[in-house]
Amino acid sequence: MREVIAHGHDVQVQANAGEGIGATDDDYRSAGAAIIDDPAHIFNKADMIVKVKEPLEPERKLLREDQVLFTYLHLAPDPEQTSDLVESGAVCIAYETVTSPSGGLPLLAPMSKVAGRMAIQAGAHCLEHPHGGRGMLLGGVPGVDPAKVVILGAGMVGTHATHIAVGMGADIWVIDRNPDVLESHWQQFGRSTNSVFSTRDAVEYHVQEADLVIGGVLIPGAAAPKLVTADMVHGMKAGSVIVDVAIDQGGCCETSKPTTHTEPTYVVDGVVHYCVANMPGGVPRTSTYALNNVTLPHVLKLADVGYRQALRDDPHLRNGLNVHGGNITCQEVASALGYDFTDPVEVLKN
Repeated sequence: MREVIAHGHDVQVQANAGEGIGATDDDYRSAGAAIIDDPAHIFNKADMIVKVKEPLEPERKLLREDQVLFTYLHLAPDPEQTSDLVESGAVCIAYETVTSPSGGLPLLAPMSKVAGRMAIQAGAHCLEHPHGGRGMLLGGVPGVDPAKVVILGAGMVGTHATHIAVGMGADIWVIDRNPDVLESHWQQFGRSTNSVFSTRDAVEYHVQEADLVIGGVLIPGAAAPKLVTADMVHGMKAGSVIVDVAIDQGGCCETSKPTTHTEPTYVVDGVVHYCVANMPGGVPRTSTYALNNVTLPHVLKLADVGYRQALRDDPHLRNGLNVHGGNITCQEVASALGYDFTDPVEVLKN
């Protein structure tokens, strides 16, 4: 925040916004921000809204034409939010589709790292008998087998889930459809894990043999593919656990539905499902600072030169533009929800 103010911009912060990370309103005031009790006042006055999660329905009604919204959006599985943003006329830039020169997703990466690591913690917790699980210790003990952990997707979520699972001594099977990604995984983890090329047969076999399944698949900007069918879940062992990290993009399991940190699990066919949307929200201090590290340069760029120039100058930031002036400017969102796609380069010419 001090960085933004040092660049000559006014910053308004919603009252008690920093409560989860131990930052008081006075901390923000001392950095030069104005504290505002009424969120509607912020939306009415601000040129740019910077959030973490997608705007709630009442907030979406406050957005206006040419106002910049910079946050996670996850529009492909959310037609209601998409419709509201299109109707608002706002400029909506999604963290999760901003790219890097190397082809990565730098603003999604920190949350994927956090969620991947949390997924193993959550899964180990759910495997305990009092929480509905099989009553297994993830790493076992000498003379007793460890739990079989199947990780769907060897990307950022899968890699960080593997780090924690290796440390806990689990029997780890990682499934991915990209041979290059599997090769990188092998180079990183060697024989401490097992890597499997993804086919329908492979997914079905390993999921039904698993004690814990981590769903970490991602198609940037699009809804997650349903790799785990209801029939596969029906064939899983009673008390086994699914942690569907892909739930923010609709989930990769047919039986997944969003849950909360307050009520994180439910059971289908004897299988415990942990499908908390915004898993990193459970560790807000870690998540906030990790996200700030990667979003700050983009916030400064958007504020300093204006969104049009910033998006024209930076094709990677431009890839984050999902909605502009009533148009869908992300191909994956347009395809998923049946909208016409508008090239972001075209909308920025005016």
